[in-house]
Amino acid sequence: MARLAIEVVYATRESQRIVPLVLEEGACALDAVHASGLLEQHPELCSGPLRLGIFGEESAHDVMLSDGDRVELYRPLRLDPKEARRARARETRRK
Repeated sequence: MARLAIEVVYATRESQRIVPLVLEEGACALDAVHASGLLEQHPELCSGPLRLGIFGEESAHDVMLSDGDRVELYRPLRLDPKEARRARARETRRK
């Protein structure tokens, strides 16, 4: 069976972790995430729905990987971006 060389990436404000992996052909994105060990190292990722993507495009957990793919783990949002913009606009109007 063929092997896939992939990377799993997780970035915080302070650092970026890149975990290179070699997986069996037929592995999905969630397999790569579990194999990387990043969920154990960053428990905040388990605080809500796990969001991930491949090369900047959000994807499903069960998408099959190709050789050279980069699986990215996305941080949970502290605040909805639309709500943050509304709050900034309200604050600007008050000033």
